[in-house]
Amino acid sequence: MATRTAPVDYLLQLADDALVLGQRNAEWCGHGPILEEDLALANHSLDHLGLARLLYQHAATCIEADAGEQARFAHLQGARHGGVVTEDTLAYFRDAREFRNHTLAELPHHGPLAGPARTDRDFATTVVRNFLFSALTVPLWTALQDSADAQLAGIAAKSLKEARYHQRHAGDWLVRLGDGTDESHARTQAALNHLMPFCQEFWVPSEAEQQAVASGTGVALSSLREAWNATVDAALAQATLQRPADGGFVPTGKRGVHSEHMGFLLAEMQSLARAHPDAVW
Repeated sequence: MATRTAPVDYLLQLADDALVLGQRNAEWCGHGPILEEDLALANHSLDHLGLARLLYQHAATCIEADAGEQARFAHLQGARHGGVVTEDTLAYFRDAREFRNHTLAELPHHGPLAGPARTDRDFATTVVRNFLFSALTVPLWTALQDSADAQLAGIAAKSLKEARYHQRHAGDWLVRLGDGTDESHARTQAALNHLMPFCQEFWVPSEAEQQAVASGTGVALSSLREAWNATVDAALAQATLQRPADGGFVPTGKRGVHSEHMGFLLAEMQSLARAHPDAVW
């Protein structure tokens, strides 16, 4: 029986989520509220980066094996020496419209800031975002272990343990902050109110997701909604936080239409590689 592979854009969607969220968590390096959390978030960032590398490598192999995909990504083949698409070209030489990550992953570490705000990092926002995201990735990687794409199934099995740790870590902090002081509770509730609407994008399938589901290589995120809701509601109850009502604009990051924050994130992340495109790392 012929080996099936997931659609390239589906692999990129998974990889982009990992890379962009890893980049955001890395921004806490040297700025954590305590040393232990500074190191923990840096390690989480490395976990996400390692996952992104595996997925980009798989996507690059699929591109090289398909003439149509080679033509679609031809603009990247001259970005670095060798003239082939690699994990580096996929990460560092695509523009914002080519990224397929959920908008939630790219948001900065704060909600709307007041004019006199003295910092652009809010630990509660990071905790809430990491929890909401990991509550999705745990059932996602669990389900993807049965993917018809054997390579993706292996990546899922490897990533599941890390995703479970990320969920436990963020969940512990969610309860500590939500059920803590009046200030920590208020800031965590505000972060939840700000971020929860972006989770609606989880349940609106992209074309790549639909293709992956049809081929047996991917998972419909809508099938994970009940499990996600149960995990989130249980944690919020323990943290004495009120879940805001669903509603508002549904983001479109996984269709390539991103928030205004994405360009700034990529400019910082990609600047070195673009300044020295022929360098060997």
